[in-house]
Amino acid sequence: MTDRRITTVAVTGGSGKLGRAVVRDLVEHGYTVVNLDRMTPPADAGNPFVRVDLTDYGQVFESLHAIDDRHSGVDAVVHLGAVPAPGLVPNAALFTNNITATYNVFAAAKACGIKRVVWASSETVLGLPFDTPPPYIPVDEEYPPRPESSYSLSKRLEESMAEQFCRWDQELTMIGLRFSNVMEPAEYAAFPSFDADATLRKWNLWGYIDARDGAQAVRKALTAEVTGREVFIIAAADTVMSRPNAELVEEVFPGVGITGEVGANETLLSIGKARRLLGFDPQHSWRDEV
Repeated sequence: MTDRRITTVAVTGGSGKLGRAVVRDLVEHGYTVVNLDRMTPPADAGNPFVRVDLTDYGQVFESLHAIDDRHSGVDAVVHLGAVPAPGLVPNAALFTNNITATYNVFAAAKACGIKRVVWASSETVLGLPFDTPPPYIPVDEEYPPRPESSYSLSKRLEESMAEQFCRWDQELTMIGLRFSNVMEPAEYAAFPSFDADATLRKWNLWGYIDARDGAQAVRKALTAEVTGREVFIIAAADTVMSRPNAELVEEVFPGVGITGEVGANETLLSIGKARRLLGFDPQHSWRDEV
């Protein structure tokens, strides 16, 4: 699939932290973007915006099919709209919102004949907050998901749902991006303080993803030569720590094996699959900002 075949992209949750970066990156790379969100985007966003309740299937279908002067159809969907983390609302409300919204987006995309869906899964399906240590380090996509919260459970079920949608329509490609903790440059000033206590960020193996690199992953997933349902860990190339990985793992996860050769500050959330199949190549590090 090439860029020429995908020109108009609907982005749900385009007003959020990652969503803003995704919309900006896609526009900069020549795509027409329609932001579907309940939250109004910044005044300077400049791209079409439609206020949509993703838990209402009718609204989602209409928003993807065609809507007045906003668009006459889209070529692909990027689904980021969700309650973005555990604890922000009661668990049942979070689960109901996220799983319903995702079903509606997947089903409406299929009904509209859209063949490429990229959506935000989560690093949490890997077993975060790792109160039970991971089976090995770096973690990757090879071991079975281990959801430990209602939020993570919703993300795990979204991945299973996507697998079935792709079984129903074998021309459909659905790519789940297991994003690490999304960060913007203004947040990097706090990173040096993490070194004092290795347990502060052990919950995700000291990982993060710069929003700009998260946007790069989305863009590359839109045109990657993959088929069916695939999932990828998306993280920065490094950790949030200045302390070396061997020291951190020995202190916090004694007995967990480190597989292969891992650099002193290299990410412990493996991005090898994303590099290989998506061409993902993180360009931003907190070390360049602090």
